[in-house]
Amino acid sequence: MAEHVAELIPEAEIAEKIKPKSFTSMAWRSLSTNKQAILGSIVLSILVFAAIFAGQLTPYEPYTTNYSNVKQLPSAQHLIGTDELGRDGFTRLLYGTRISLTIGVLVALCTMSIGVPLGAIAGYLGGVVDMVIMRVVDVLMAFPFLVLAIAMVAVVGPSLVNMVFALVMVSWIWYTRLVRSIVLSLRETEYIVAAQALGASQASIIFRHILPNVIPVVVVQVSFHVAEAILIAAALSYLGLGAQPPTAEWGAMLSNAKELMRILPMLSIAPGVAIMITVLAINFIGDALRDALDPTLRN
Repeated sequence: MAEHVAELIPEAEIAEKIKPKSFTSMAWRSLSTNKQAILGSIVLSILVFAAIFAGQLTPYEPYTTNYSNVKQLPSAQHLIGTDELGRDGFTRLLYGTRISLTIGVLVALCTMSIGVPLGAIAGYLGGVVDMVIMRVVDVLMAFPFLVLAIAMVAVVGPSLVNMVFALVMVSWIWYTRLVRSIVLSLRETEYIVAAQALGASQASIIFRHILPNVIPVVVVQVSFHVAEAILIAAALSYLGLGAQPPTAEWGAMLSNAKELMRILPMLSIAPGVAIMITVLAINFIGDALRDALDPTLRN
């Protein structure tokens, strides 16, 4: 009897090890063991902390001028120096973190909320609806992305709000094309046909059965889009089409500091490094999400 029990123990352990795991648990395990994801999460957490508690991390105000501290070199009081109006560069950098992260997240979420439903509707309904939506997408894709964004901002006027609006209006097409291609492959699957046979409405099928299967791909796309939006917003602000003075935004800070590059290079270097680190950290997380949520890339 004891021999039979001893023989069954290894089999039970093996069965426990090969027990099927849920998609969520496998994705979480992949993320928690991915070094890039851990590094990106740590850096992004520091940036979010700096953005939330910017007012507590520095004794200065980002927009208060002090003509007695004009063009000060980096020191213990002013870590990266002061600009031509005596404003502390490090303080403006911290507040710029808040603005840049907000722009990235806001653009990505607004773009997703437009592009994902349109892509699902076009892919599932097909016909005239699909043709109209995709022809609009084709027209917008005929123009270079950055040129179209610059043109839209130039038309509506340079400002932070108009820049966000322009970025949303020229970015939703990528979500629409992505989601449409996925929905085209999903609408002929057995569970969709079964839902149709049971009399489920088209809206119910799209929002309850199709979109949940699109979410993993959309989440990855959103993570990359946040980084792209931060980068494009900084470029537009540098060109004078985004955040306007005295807004503490990284691209605007770069544009403002270019005239002081010879005597105060840190005022230009610090925002550039902040943009690079932020975009790199978010891309690390995006790569890890893609590896975790795509079954074909998981070991």
